[in-house]
Amino acid sequence: MKLALAQIDATAGDVRGNASRILEAIDEARAKGADVCVLPELAVVGYAPHDLLLRAELVLEAVEATRVIAREAAAGPTAILGTVEPVPGDAFRRVRNVAAVLEGGRVVAARAKTLLPSYDVFHETRHFVPAARREPALVAGRRLGLLVCEDMWDEPYAVHPPAELLAAGAERLVVLSASPYRRGVLELRRRHARRHRAPLAYVNGVGSQDELIFDGGSFVLDGAGRVIASLPRFEECVRVVDLGAVEPEPGPEPGPEPEPEPEEREIFTALIAGIRGFARKNGLRCAFLGLSGGVDSALVAALAREALGPSAVHALALPARYTDPRSTGSARALAANLGIGFEVLPVEPLLGAAQDVLGPLLDGAPPADTTAENVQARLRALVLMAHVNRRGGFLLNTSNKTELALGYGTLYGDMAGGLAPIGDLPKTDVYRLARFYDRALAPRGPGTIPPFILERPPTAELRPDQVDPFDYDRVAPLAEAIVEGAPLADLVARGHAPAEIARLDALIRRAEPKRFQGPIVLKVAPTSFGRGRLVPVTNRHVRRP
Repeated sequence: MKLALAQIDATAGDVRGNASRILEAIDEARAKGADVCVLPELAVVGYAPHDLLLRAELVLEAVEATRVIAREAAAGPTAILGTVEPVPGDAFRRVRNVAAVLEGGRVVAARAKTLLPSYDVFHETRHFVPAARREPALVAGRRLGLLVCEDMWDEPYAVHPPAELLAAGAERLVVLSASPYRRGVLELRRRHARRHRAPLAYVNGVGSQDELIFDGGSFVLDGAGRVIASLPRFEECVRVVDLGAVEPEPGPEPGPEPEPEPEEREIFTALIAGIRGFARKNGLRCAFLGLSGGVDSALVAALAREALGPSAVHALALPARYTDPRSTGSARALAANLGIGFEVLPVEPLLGAAQDVLGPLLDGAPPADTTAENVQARLRALVLMAHVNRRGGFLLNTSNKTELALGYGTLYGDMAGGLAPIGDLPKTDVYRLARFYDRALAPRGPGTIPPFILERPPTAELRPDQVDPFDYDRVAPLAEAIVEGAPLADLVARGHAPAEIARLDALIRRAEPKRFQGPIVLKVAPTSFGRGRLVPVTNRHVRRP
């Protein structure tokens, strides 16, 4: 059997566009001599469709599109693709998430997903009904066990679809997946795939959908768990694997995998895919950002430049009374090195006007009062959004995960924007990626990011001689551990002071209302801010180390 793995980029709700891309992939598989073409989970409706599935017209459109694809691809190869099918009479209007087999112009079989994840960013029990039974499907004369994504990750469940399918005579497992990217996920997928000790083909989607990034990385394993084919990451690809040339047979344990690319490059590539997909799928032709002369905005500018091209990125420096002239100079130099648009728009006149209007609210404030600082940050957002409204496009937010976690940002000010590319990166990782980009990827080589940006103490420059009130080398990983749900007692056992743990945990809890109103955060970590974190804004639960 010659099996084509087709990792494509589908868009939620774009049934017509997705169907066109599916047919293109099947045509490419046919031209390459494939007998069977496998496409990702929910390729017809895009992943994740969420409450679009509650619209009866979308479900009917998907069912009809699947039939049309079958007719249009009647010449072969046999196709296995992800789609939905209605569940008649279901009171909650749920559907089945199925792997459909298309052959001879018809949908000849469908196998529904059994295991429906309801953790992190997944809420599948809200929309799907699980399979009642599991049995192999006859595909091109071979008995294949069709699995849909979570069905392969079956350890925590009482039902084990891979084992059932193999016991029922499946010769090979085929997994249709829409598995979001997070650090280290490719190795994790392969480890789960090897547990089943069977020949396995795994096809994943690529591209992005809101906060989720899909990295592809599809692969084929032989019976001994060895990788016999792998597809590139973060790009669409159709590759044909001749399974007859590599018959599964008992053999030694798999040898070491090839050395993975540096984690910094992987994360950088993922964030580029997230920005690019968000802009393209939402019809946004250009991006704006405030370029302050700090490391966060420098990294976002570099990411935007690589994702959208320098001509589609416009940066604004917005100096005020406490801005170090070296900050604006470094921002100007960085923009020139990146080749992106750049303007300097001092906001001091706006601050003067705010002082006239707000007068008593800003005069004589105690040092701990942030009213005047927040006004400055919000006036900068006012200028940025005026440019977006007038010129089109969208605003990139430059907040990092540590700031978002601890509430160190101004609502409607520096927390404004449509997309937060680095909102899942702790401050220490921001420095790590910025230095990696400057060293390995920057268009003008090392020094593209001016040394002043990488070496200066972090500062918001909203009052005289201001420096961020955190030791990020210590605080960033501790805040990350708290967000990830580490027991506070375990953090004490690791040597962290109980008082500091309690202080950071309280800051994270108090910042929930800000995050609830914040921009979409691209997910690159196991636990991120967004759909995967459903902590109540009104919340009196206090954790104690």
